[in-house]
Amino acid sequence: MQATVPTILLPELLSFSPHFLLDDIINIANDAVGRALDAMEGFLVRWADARAEEHPEWDGTQELEQGLVAFQTLLEFHTDTAFDIFEIWSLRNIFAIPADLPLVAPHHEGLNLDEPPAREAELIAEIDELRRKIDNQRRLRRLFEKGVRASARQAERAQKLLDRLGALQGPHLETLNALPADLAAVFAAVAALPPHDLTNADVPLPDPGKRQWETGKAGYLNWAIAQLLSRAKRMDAQEGEGSAAVGAVVEDAYGVAETTVVKDALDAVASEKR
Repeated sequence: MQATVPTILLPELLSFSPHFLLDDIINIANDAVGRALDAMEGFLVRWADARAEEHPEWDGTQELEQGLVAFQTLLEFHTDTAFDIFEIWSLRNIFAIPADLPLVAPHHEGLNLDEPPAREAELIAEIDELRRKIDNQRRLRRLFEKGVRASARQAERAQKLLDRLGALQGPHLETLNALPADLAAVFAAVAALPPHDLTNADVPLPDPGKRQWETGKAGYLNWAIAQLLSRAKRMDAQEGEGSAAVGAVVEDAYGVAETTVVKDALDAVASEKR
């Protein structure tokens, strides 16, 4: 490796620091990478939102964030590797002065530059430390901006979910909450009723001076059921076993209880609930 003169001489000859120039180039490249990542993230977010509207059950938030992190890591790795090589090559080939080159700056004539002043070394170390802090702040700022965008997306999704659940608020929610208790009360009231003996039911006798459908609602219903049974029997005689099955079902329904018995049961349930 060819020996070179100290790099302190270059800023004095060029009026700028080669390290600062290379850092500016690298920062510009990193900013371009950051803008590319932001554009890619915006495109993917719009695509994911459009697909979520078409398929509400699909949620690609986790896959989207993982893909963006993987893409950012890969892109930054290749960028850092490429510019590290560029920086080393530039310092060795562009911003380098061979040690055997008889070159003396005009303001260095007659000075002994073998040992640099201690104060100058301290200032260079301080400058390097400040440059490192600035670079860390830039990286931290990019992370904060990414976190703000992610929080905004999550807040938007949460707001959409809240809007969907907003229909359950108000008096409808109170009505739905009261239904289980009301149903349980009705079930308990019915379960507490004593068994009803259909054979000894007190069914009022029809008035002999009136026809059956003129005695009231219960009489009319009994007359209508009897008519249905009679019609079913006639249809059974004409159409065969299919109509007989229908007539049997009607007879079974009529044998469970008459309308007066059902009405008494309903009145008992209502009085128990009160």
